Amino acid sequence: MSALAPAMQAYFTDRLGTQRGASPSTIAAYCQTFRLLLGFVATRAATKPSQLDIAQLDAPLIAAFLDHLEKARGNSVRTRNHRLAAIHSLFAYLALHHPEHAASIQRVLAIPHKKTERNLVTYLTEFEVDALLAACDQTSWTGRRDHAMFVLTIQAGLRISELADLTCADITLGTGANVHTIGKGRKERRTPLIPATRNVLKAWLKERGGAPGDPLFPTTTGKHLSRDAIERRLARHLAIAAEACPSITTKHVTMHTLRHTSAMRLLLAGNDVTVIALWLGHEQISTTNIYLHADMEHKQQAIDRAKPLNAKPGRYRPPDALLKFLEDL
Repeated sequence: MSALAPAMQAYFTDRLGTQRGASPSTIAAYCQTFRLLLGFVATRAATKPSQLDIAQLDAPLIAAFLDHLEKARGNSVRTRNHRLAAIHSLFAYLALHHPEHAASIQRVLAIPHKKTERNLVTYLTEFEVDALLAACDQTSWTGRRDHAMFVLTIQAGLRISELADLTCADITLGTGANVHTIGKGRKERRTPLIPATRNVLKAWLKERGGAPGDPLFPTTTGKHLSRDAIERRLARHLAIAAEACPSITTKHVTMHTLRHTSAMRLLLAGNDVTVIALWLGHEQISTTNIYLHADMEHKQQAIDRAKPLNAKPGRYRPPDALLKFLEDL
């Protein structure tokens, strides 16, 4: 066995597990990165992964692996950067314990992240939200479960991982009704529930029954719904909702879109971004600022405040049909 294998094992047990106390999700993501990397390198070197040496994982090979992710596997630049972050973390650890490979390790650490395009967030309008919730068949057990699940997600702005991990004990329906979650970085938060959401969850918990530690939104066999299963349920209801609300088909809607919808609701209600950041469990305000860019009403208000005193509020309207044609191109 080469030096790479025990070093990687120590990295997962000592660095991630003991020193950093990384979450299971982080460890799983890093494991997937190195499974892909070792498989790629082993194929190129015609060597078993356990026989690979640290020196073989040089900068040109890592760069080729990153290129393989984008071109052969069709991964996005964002995914490529996540994989590189995991590789950088491992090589920073190797630099401390294997200084004999310092030059090669530094070249790998110097590989930069690619810049990514920051698109405007997608969110649902109130009419689209109503269509989605109406698409859940309230005459069936799974329909009532999905309805309660979507109502909670849209109001509380939960991540899909937080939603999938919820238990019955995480819902408090008495005074100060709230949902308890543990988000990214193991940050704990409690999000207040409005009366309408509380009533939906009260009815669902009465029907659902079960012990406090049981999944809040279980499968038909009583287990936690997986993330993929939740996304499939959403896609199924979206297809039905699109019949009554065709605008849904123009958007790429996932469970994270429902989280964006919650944030935009708070913003349009006049809440400050600092409040929204606390609501969503964002560690940095800069993460929450993406919703300011998506809100055209705030931008229009800024234009109106900056207008000359003798000007009428409103948007520019071309005075001529030809000018309008040129504006629309």
